[in-house]
Amino acid sequence: MNSSQILHNNSKTQGEAYLNFYLNPLTSVILSVKHTQEAIVVPGEIITPMPNMPAFIMGLMSWRSRIIWAVDLPMILNLESTHYRSRQFNIIVIKVESMLLGLVVHNVKGTIKFMPDDIRSPIGQVATSLVPYLRGCVVQGQETLLVLDAPAIVQSSLLQID
Repeated sequence: MNSSQILHNNSKTQGEAYLNFYLNPLTSVILSVKHTQEAIVVPGEIITPMPNMPAFIMGLMSWRSRIIWAVDLPMILNLESTHYRSRQFNIIVIKVESMLLGLVVHNVKGTIKFMPDDIRSPIGQVATSLVPYLRGCVVQGQETLLVLDAPAIVQSSLLQID
């Protein structure tokens, strides 16, 4: 599925659009498409590891003639990563202000829409370590979707490398 297909699924539903993806096989999350530049699948050799970096920083990659960091999003969120077994990676390129970042995730599902008032507080629903990176959560049928906060991820103290 390419990025243009992802952004046009479920276009008839009312509300704001979100990219729906899995952090790991059990954790489904959504991220506002206003921060999403593209969802891509890249071979592992595209990411160049950098020495002396934390484990969640997978390395640098070229994206549309720009060099961006590729980071293991589940590891940043203190969840188990499944990427070490992969030969290719699902990457969501996000942009917050002028900062571009490649978020390596387990799998991209597509887009969905929600009304802003459908988003509830995540407190008591998820591990406390996730709360600073969330705008909230949305219940869809039997599934609870975590609503990621792109600015909070980009501004994480973990990513402030000197």
